[in-house]
Amino acid sequence: MNKTAIHTDAAPAAIGTYSQAIRTGELIFISGQIPLDPQTGEIAGADNVEQQIRQVFDNLKAVATGAGTTLDGAVKITVYLTDLTHFTSVNEIMTEYFKPPYPARAALGVAALPRGATIEADAILLA
Repeated sequence: MNKTAIHTDAAPAAIGTYSQAIRTGELIFISGQIPLDPQTGEIAGADNVEQQIRQVFDNLKAVATGAGTTLDGAVKITVYLTDLTHFTSVNEIMTEYFKPPYPARAALGVAALPRGATIEADAILLA
């Protein structure tokens, strides 16, 4: 199996033993992104859920760009929320980043996320 690690300074650096993304063949697997501002390393909009959601998708977009593609190639997104009442905001904001046909998606309620984030999302893209 041939796999290549993807890294970009335009997205937060990996916080542990993983890559921002891995390309294998025509698929790119983007690791979970929390709303870290890549410049400061801090949670963006600590008291603003919509800003956190946008930062997560900005981070996914930056990793996709670093892999030489765009979010238009997204075939699967998984969203993790510490409060499922934010699901409506995720739906609204996703329309700013994705166009039909929208990628397949799962949304899960979780007890906690790294660094106290309220949202995390990962993606699978077709290059």
